[in-house]
Amino acid sequence: MTVYPVVLSQSKFIHRDNLSYPFEERGLQFGDGVYEVIRVYRGTYHLLKEHVDRLFRSAEAIKLALPFTNEQLIASLLELLKRNDMKTDGKVYLQATRGSAPRDHVFPKGVVANVYAYVQNLDRNLVNLQQGVSVLTHEDIRWEYCFIKSLNLLPNVLAKQTAKEKNCYEAILHKDGKVTECSSSNVYLVKDGTIYTHPTTKQILHGCVRMAVERFAKDLDIPFVEEAFMLDDIQDADELFLTSTTSEVLPIITVDGETIRDGKPGSITRRLQKAYEMDANIS
Repeated sequence: MTVYPVVLSQSKFIHRDNLSYPFEERGLQFGDGVYEVIRVYRGTYHLLKEHVDRLFRSAEAIKLALPFTNEQLIASLLELLKRNDMKTDGKVYLQATRGSAPRDHVFPKGVVANVYAYVQNLDRNLVNLQQGVSVLTHEDIRWEYCFIKSLNLLPNVLAKQTAKEKNCYEAILHKDGKVTECSSSNVYLVKDGTIYTHPTTKQILHGCVRMAVERFAKDLDIPFVEEAFMLDDIQDADELFLTSTTSEVLPIITVDGETIRDGKPGSITRRLQKAYEMDANIS
């Protein structure tokens, strides 16, 4: 993926090669920060407000004071696309940490948060969206505050790598057989025309696309139930799909090598994909 030359650093726009921070940086040494990945279609953000709102919620949850308002950040992110003359499909990575200070577990005083954002090209994976993907199941060993989109992602990375080594797209995470979400996406089961997914507790990330899917389901008169399902329920599912900023609404066709129904994306998943495309103005 190509990284565009202009990056946002604090409130300034600089060349990516000039972006640097001291080695004693809280995000680097403690994972003491939060982040967002925001989708761009044809040079326009999708769900920008939802992502920025979530960044502020995550920052508040870890007692991190951001050096700008919600509106100021949105304006800077819009300017970032403009300065890069971004007109294609891509994504923006946005990160905020507690700043640079001598290493100490206690919060430093008088230190301003480090914030940066950059733009990358990212095409839609139309093959996966059309055909669906294979996943595996994996124990959820993450901490108890998964609703915070923090930089502490090692358990997610290990689960994702395990999936990669097994030629799978994702890892469905579970606690004692109860499905929470995936390593980098939310997951849903469809049974008898109803969508089931884990409720928005502290155990999962409250996905921006997840919120959109709930809205689509309401508009389409598809029952949407926030109720966790079990691993044992998967074998009897009519459909499975996952959602994330970069995966969109993605059908799951096999789990741990077992085929879901006829191994083809289901009708409700297809309806939600269409609704997503219309919402993002990419249909």
